Amino acid sequence: MSKLYRNELRNLAIIAHVDHGKTTLVDAMLHQSGIFRANEQVAERAMDKLDLEREKGITIMAKNTAIPYHDHTINIVDTPGHADFGGEVQRILKMVDGCLLLVDASEGPLPQTRYVLSNALANNLSPIVVINKIDRPDARIDEVVDEVLELFLDLDASEEQCHFPVIFTNARAGTATMDLKVPGTNLQPLFDVIIEKVPPPKFIEGHPLQLQITSLDYSDYLGRIGIGRVTNGSIRVGKQVMMGSHENQLKQTKITQLFGFSGLKRIPIEEANPGDIVAISGVEGIELGDTLTDTDNPRLLPPLKIDEPTLEMVFSINTSPFSGRDGKYVTSRQLRDRLFKEIQGNPSIVVEETETPDAFKVVGRGELQLAIIIETMRREGFELSISKPTVRTRRVNDELHEPYEHLMIDLPEPYIGTVTQAMGLRKGRMTRMVNHSSGWIRIEFEVPMRGLIGLRSLLMVETRGTAIVNHIFLGWRPHAGAIPHRIAGVLVADRSGRCTAYALETLQERGQMFVAPGDEVYSGRIVGENSRTDDIWINPTKEKKLTNMRQSTAEEGYQLHPPRILTLEMALEFIAENELVEVTPTAIRLRKKILDFELSKQAAKKALDN
Repeated sequence: MSKLYRNELRNLAIIAHVDHGKTTLVDAMLHQSGIFRANEQVAERAMDKLDLEREKGITIMAKNTAIPYHDHTINIVDTPGHADFGGEVQRILKMVDGCLLLVDASEGPLPQTRYVLSNALANNLSPIVVINKIDRPDARIDEVVDEVLELFLDLDASEEQCHFPVIFTNARAGTATMDLKVPGTNLQPLFDVIIEKVPPPKFIEGHPLQLQITSLDYSDYLGRIGIGRVTNGSIRVGKQVMMGSHENQLKQTKITQLFGFSGLKRIPIEEANPGDIVAISGVEGIELGDTLTDTDNPRLLPPLKIDEPTLEMVFSINTSPFSGRDGKYVTSRQLRDRLFKEIQGNPSIVVEETETPDAFKVVGRGELQLAIIIETMRREGFELSISKPTVRTRRVNDELHEPYEHLMIDLPEPYIGTVTQAMGLRKGRMTRMVNHSSGWIRIEFEVPMRGLIGLRSLLMVETRGTAIVNHIFLGWRPHAGAIPHRIAGVLVADRSGRCTAYALETLQERGQMFVAPGDEVYSGRIVGENSRTDDIWINPTKEKKLTNMRQSTAEEGYQLHPPRILTLEMALEFIAENELVEVTPTAIRLRKKILDFELSKQAAKKALDN
């Protein structure tokens, strides 16, 4: 059987670190391709469909679009730039033949770039390097190009992959050029390089159908939708096919609906050929990694390989006195159904039953990934309680091993001592330090994953919000021993009621408060961080005794410090083993697992004795 090519088609993945501008570049490519009508209203960052993606400025779910250019069609996949969403990346790269590596002209390649690029090179994808944001006043273009080449060599790229073309772009302005001396006017040079350098899809003539499901979507009208690329053969509506993976038995099914892509839209089609990226609905029981193949001559494709999840949290129903005030979904059955629905489209998440029917163990790749799931559920109307994140371990030759991360921190020079001391306490080992002679230092560490829990918040305080933190998974190594978590204790309300300014003014001397006057509390709710190491149960609802005697200080106002407002990520990093984060559609609260003072005290003493 001879190999043939679809010369009119190109399949391309865009790789970039968070906030380097890949979604903005895809926006410009879509607009310049003429895919939109002149009067069509298109949102900025059109590929970011989720509200959380727009708010956080990151890509969470991999998405694809089809762009027409002259006589060609370019299928572009926008991949997540954060390693926590690596499960998306590893699947999506199976659908493309080339990759476009987008790098900031000032920051250069960062750890998340390294993570996704290593997967792309391992899949033998043809790379194109785009240096973006060349208009930045602190751009160091020549140095960044050299750093990209060093990264390719470090990742053992082939000689052919190291001879990558370099294009310089300003995605916001929609311009590209191959020569910095010649300013760009549009993105035509980029389109031309993609057509020239990305190989067209190849297939074997006469080979039976092979289509692997690499992504899942869900529609209230169509049900579960499988998305994948036709590797060999053709698929059409009404065709009988075999479906299965290496773990499951093959079963026969019928293709009832088939969709192609045009711009950002799915359009019904009757038939798809090798190289086409399509969406399929109406196939019962379709799973990630399943292969659709010929009924007479079934040929399964190799299963998808995905990094195993390493960080776990316990999701349980909300048992606080405020339960049911805000949310629509508060029962364990609703929580269970929602979590098991999540894993249908997200194979990098694992959900496990626990000893109690009201709690479920959720395992993922990182805090951000799990925080995104919690935030999504919160916006859907769920109320739940979340435990402290813990890292999974394993035994290798009777020795305890734990996951390690490669950590990269960019920070101003004056904070080097503070950061290295903090990393020493967290068992971090410095592997590299780079001084760009600009007042900023880049330090790299190898650190246990446990050492990253709470690190971001600590560095934000110690470096006054200037540190930039990135990390990727390194592998499993021997356990590093105990790592101190939170040194300070907490202030806990010992009764229910509303906080008063009179009480908070006195209590703020003990530490940083999380509540303001008028906020409702209950016994066991954490209302502040203690300045000392022990937990203190306090009364934040105490009122000033009234008297009919006029006092000279009666008209003076209360001098209150503003409370610290914790985001969901900050709250998850802050809590200790005996604490929970209470999440509702309108509030994020911290609480003790045991709300009663005496019972909580007994449990703490018992844990100390053990």
